[in-house]
Amino acid sequence: MGSVLVWFRRDFRFQDHIALSEALSYCQKNESELVFVFQLNRRFFQESENGLRQQYFMATVKDFGERCRKLGTELLIVEGDTEKAFQQVLKEHDDAEAVFFNLDEAGYGKERDQKMREWFEDREIRVHSFQDAYIHGPNEVLKKDGSIYKVFSPYYKAWKQIDKPVIKKLSFDELGKYVRKTKQISKSAASEIEKLSGGSKSMDWEIGEKAARSQLKTFIEQGLENYPDGRNIPSEKGTSLMSRYLKTGTISPRTVYTAVAQTDGDESSKEAYIRELAFRDFYQMIYASHPKTKDQEFLEAYRSLQWNQDERMLQAWKEGKTGYPIVDAGMRQLNHEGWMHNRLRMITASFLTKDLMIDWRLGEEYFASKLVDYDPGSNIGGWQWAASVGTDAVPYFRVFNPVTQSKRFDKDGNYIRKYVSELKDVSPLYIHEPWKMPQEEQREISCMIGKDYPAPAVDHQEQRKKAIDLFKNDK
Repeated sequence: MGSVLVWFRRDFRFQDHIALSEALSYCQKNESELVFVFQLNRRFFQESENGLRQQYFMATVKDFGERCRKLGTELLIVEGDTEKAFQQVLKEHDDAEAVFFNLDEAGYGKERDQKMREWFEDREIRVHSFQDAYIHGPNEVLKKDGSIYKVFSPYYKAWKQIDKPVIKKLSFDELGKYVRKTKQISKSAASEIEKLSGGSKSMDWEIGEKAARSQLKTFIEQGLENYPDGRNIPSEKGTSLMSRYLKTGTISPRTVYTAVAQTDGDESSKEAYIRELAFRDFYQMIYASHPKTKDQEFLEAYRSLQWNQDERMLQAWKEGKTGYPIVDAGMRQLNHEGWMHNRLRMITASFLTKDLMIDWRLGEEYFASKLVDYDPGSNIGGWQWAASVGTDAVPYFRVFNPVTQSKRFDKDGNYIRKYVSELKDVSPLYIHEPWKMPQEEQREISCMIGKDYPAPAVDHQEQRKKAIDLFKNDK
């Protein structure tokens, strides 16, 4: 019996896994055995700063490895550059006749996949790759002339009209019949996963495929009906919290889409959520077709903007010490949990780029190092949207007012108090603008502005005018 390699990268599940389902079908037809592989890629460490993002991802890998053992096999952990890693695999499994994986279609992953396709084929190993990470891949929703959409609304209209891929159900027992009983190739690499997944007290989320499905069920039963409004209130559990599971692939976007689309309930609520899944596809398409947007503005007109280079201001933003409570709460949530509510992602991004006028690339890079749900396309697209330099971006003259946003979406200040402990005793009257609090009241609650909590780093109204002038002059 020959062996078939299944290369897992960010798709740690058994159900609705296209590459795995196709690999199993191949084994059933050819009487081959499945070998599961994961490459420990050091490039990932450079992006995630050995923080929560890395811990969460590696904890997911560890959990999947344990599930593989229950199946009767090992998730083979190999390290080094990709070619070297698979040389280790082929040394132990020299009868490999095919490799299956869910491909990357943008950034570093795309280059790696193209290179490895040739590498495998040179060794007469057949390559089978699939678009699995998105409902529709970058080349599936195009204009009639074959070009991409640059505005979301017409993209979404076309996206809705395309038949959605069906879910591929898999029998765990049937899968177990075809896995090869393997042993770890590199014990040091396997132990490294154990070490890197070391827990953090603040990382209290559930991990893995079972947790992903449980969270989806909870959201549909408790959060979907109120999603259009609830998703904007950061103190409530109004979002689906599925992004971290989609990032690690412990659930497929098709499963999420189908579960939401087929449930009984308010159609407008379902539409609001499905639209966000389409946004995820849209931004991936933009990134895949314009890979330079990682470091370059999509809009050529704004590629020469002279951004502020104030390191002190940037650090204050990173640490959540800008003096604007809603901004600081968002940044502290990010630093503490490796996740931030989407409304806060918009507020904090707007504040960095418009109030502090600091380069959006620095914000995107910081989010990339912290977010456990980091998706390059969505993160880059979101940052360019906030900075008014991307496709279909917010106009440069629309600048989020952090105080107005705070009063609107955290009316009673519950979210602020949760993450900015210095302000926990501030009355609702001043929670959004603590610098307006009388000094006598500041003393009473032991929160002196400028000492216990920072005074505003900038004047919003003044910075708004400067930001608009920056764009006007450049344009």
